[in-house]
Amino acid sequence: MATDPYDLITMGRIGVDLYPLQTGVPLARVETFGKFLGGSPANVAVAAARLGRRTALITRTGADPFGVYLHQELRAFGVDDRWVTPVEAYPTPLTFCEIFPPDDFPLYFYRQPKAPDLEIHRHELDLAAVADARVFWMTGTGLSAEPSRSSTLAALAARSGGASPGEVSPGGVSPGGASPDGGRGAGPAGYAAAPDGRITVFDLDWRPMFWSGADEARPHYAAALRHATVAVGNVDECEIATGEREPYAAARALLDAGVRLAVVKRGPGGVLAMTADGRTADVPPVPVEVVNGLGAGDAFGGALCHGLLAGWDPATAVRYANAAGAIVASRLACSSAMPFPDEVAALLDGTPAAARAEGGRP
Repeated sequence: MATDPYDLITMGRIGVDLYPLQTGVPLARVETFGKFLGGSPANVAVAAARLGRRTALITRTGADPFGVYLHQELRAFGVDDRWVTPVEAYPTPLTFCEIFPPDDFPLYFYRQPKAPDLEIHRHELDLAAVADARVFWMTGTGLSAEPSRSSTLAALAARSGGASPGEVSPGGVSPGGASPDGGRGAGPAGYAAAPDGRITVFDLDWRPMFWSGADEARPHYAAALRHATVAVGNVDECEIATGEREPYAAARALLDAGVRLAVVKRGPGGVLAMTADGRTADVPPVPVEVVNGLGAGDAFGGALCHGLLAGWDPATAVRYANAAGAIVASRLACSSAMPFPDEVAALLDGTPAAARAEGGRP
């Protein structure tokens, strides 16, 4: 029903991605571009919606044609845009990239004089809906400027300020959670959830161009980690949050900071997941021919949320998320490249048995 809690609410960056339709060509020589919905939290919401989840996004755009375009795209992808509002003073951000497979994809952000998604005000938030969502996803970029910083921390505080008894079943498991074959799971994975059953994800999302330096970011990251139940980041992002780069040390530091599940992405080295209850999953990557690595992490995030909502064990959830990310890496776009469940299942069917979850593929 429309009054049910959202499976996932994401909050933060949105914009228009203008990606070259030519690979291996410097931006100065590119002649044709494709236009796509962009911004990590927006893409994560799209990724989860593609997997059958009820998702919504909290953000702001410019009051311009690009803002209209983003609303159209969100609706087309099945993401609720009721909390996507215009800012008269600032234009909708644009992001360009260069595509040099397999591992060089420079990004150029045009977010001046200020991005509308940093103008999210606390009084505009539907904190009841944020608190009730089965999963809430926020990013480090949302902490980089006011009023977005205070609003993001207010949303996090609403998550950790108390349960909504009508929406959380006994034993810390919320109702619902679709399994990959279209059935209903038992509910969110308890190892990644607060005692009330809700999952709050901090995407560490370190973008140095949005900060004066790491020292500015660290106290705000620490404040957010106190409310999160899951932290996700690559080794650079983990170092900003914890001071640790070695994956196992970084994961333990994130757990010490208060989260229940730490996910450390290591690129070609795969993904490490470590839980507060003592479980560790060291999962190899899914090999694909990379076309554009941008957006793979967002597909990973949406699929990880899907797996956590379904109650999968850490290894199963991360393997599924790895496969979703690999699919997007093999495609040009981000949002429109997010895979459907049958595509993820097909890729997992083609992986070696050793790369599948114990007890069978999800």
